[in-house]
Amino acid sequence: MKKRDITVFFVSSYSVAFVLRDIKIIRKHFNIRVANFIGIKKTVRDVLKTIIIIWKNLRRSDIAFIWFADFRAFVTVLFAKILRKRTILVVGGYEVAYVPEISYGGTLGKYSRSKISWIIHNADVVISVSDASRKELQQYYDLHSSQLIYNGVETVKFNADPKIRKEDIALTVGYISDSNLLRKGIEPFVKAASFLPEIPFYVIGKYDDETYNHLKKMASPNIVFTGFISEDELIKFYQKAKVYVQISAHEGFGISLAEAMLCECVPVVTDRGALPEVVGDTGYYVPFNKPEETAKAIREALTSSNGSEARKHILENFSMKRRENSLVNIIDKTVCK
Repeated sequence: MKKRDITVFFVSSYSVAFVLRDIKIIRKHFNIRVANFIGIKKTVRDVLKTIIIIWKNLRRSDIAFIWFADFRAFVTVLFAKILRKRTILVVGGYEVAYVPEISYGGTLGKYSRSKISWIIHNADVVISVSDASRKELQQYYDLHSSQLIYNGVETVKFNADPKIRKEDIALTVGYISDSNLLRKGIEPFVKAASFLPEIPFYVIGKYDDETYNHLKKMASPNIVFTGFISEDELIKFYQKAKVYVQISAHEGFGISLAEAMLCECVPVVTDRGALPEVVGDTGYYVPFNKPEETAKAIREALTSSNGSEARKHILENFSMKRRENSLVNIIDKTVCK
């Protein structure tokens, strides 16, 4: 397949899987220059370095594709206006979230909100990864023109293995940090385990020691913390577990949830953010931060036969091919405007 004669400047502050997948898509169809500012400190020297990198790359590109409305996005959009280049901004979720009960969201602070507002109203195209995020853009930033392009997941890589028998296991996946205890529902998940002592509960993900020690103090004997594991190991856990739990305070999408559903895990979730879009009617819904009610839903989910329906729902709505086609189309249209 011949690449288009268009150079895309890709800007992000995180090297997470869904960002890397977009880089792969764009590289397949266009020339690409990537500036992934991972772990850059906010010293004067680093800020100046960031500004120079963005200016040099943007001058040599036809369009900028930006993940997250942060400082790097601000600089990129500003320079793009000066250079008369077009910009596409993907809003990840945090930027438009407003969850005061856990002090989470870019809309909470006056300065943060004004910065994000300027970025989204000056980008040429704004992409939402869920309808929930699009509605938050409308509600908090009065932006009614964002494009809905759902995140995509690897539908071939993540699948059920008929050789692996499903077991009565509940699991959740996420980086275990203080900020994620409630935001990702990790602490309520750990507490829910005490109501189902006969069921193994797995918490999968890298952790910081302080938060891990906090959770260990409240954890019942049926809780297992795996720490970081490889993607292949993660897929084996998905294939073995009957139930996947994502009881977040807010979710812009829910990649791990979708991956687990592809492996025919029955989902137990809150009705927050984009989770109802990802799950549809294939799972069980619980109130936020209610461990006992979560345990009851997990018990029901363990007897459910909705696993195949969960996979079907993801296949029909959130494939990588669908996202690829949409991204290529929107880049083509934006460059040609």
